[in-house]
Amino acid sequence: MKNKKRIALAVAVVLTVTALPMTVFASKKDKEEEKLSKVTLNEVAHSVFYAPQYVAIEKGYFEEKGLDLTLVTGFGADKTMTAVISGEADIGFMGAEASVYAYQEGATDPVVNFAQLTQRAGNFLVAREEMPDFKWEDLKGEKVLGGRKGGVHISM
Repeated sequence: MKNKKRIALAVAVVLTVTALPMTVFASKKDKEEEKLSKVTLNEVAHSVFYAPQYVAIEKGYFEEKGLDLTLVTGFGADKTMTAVISGEADIGFMGAEASVYAYQEGATDPVVNFAQLTQRAGNFLVAREEMPDFKWEDLKGEKVLGGRKGGVHISM
């Protein structure tokens, strides 16, 4: 009987000693997470042009600055703008024209454009077949898809 009590006491001591540091570390981690401000970022499309942003996320630069960043892809400026206006997202990465369209449609609380992520437009032209001697005049009379629905407007 004495052995059972000693074993039970030893197990209790071991559990207490091992559990105490875990609770200290857990509470320290909880405090660190509490300090982070939660931000939801909705990007119009997942694109190589946002590579600096993806690197910053992977390297933990946002956490270093106190941000708990959630990245969502909206798949179109219309959906990204809707997410920002509805409060689903705190920030939206999209062209400035999306805020103009929302304002023209009567948005009562217009969004504010405040930053530029890319230095130059990342637009490009893709053809189904190789065109080694391409000239812009080659597009006369041809149909051109100007972007994805809800994204870039076709005003070329």
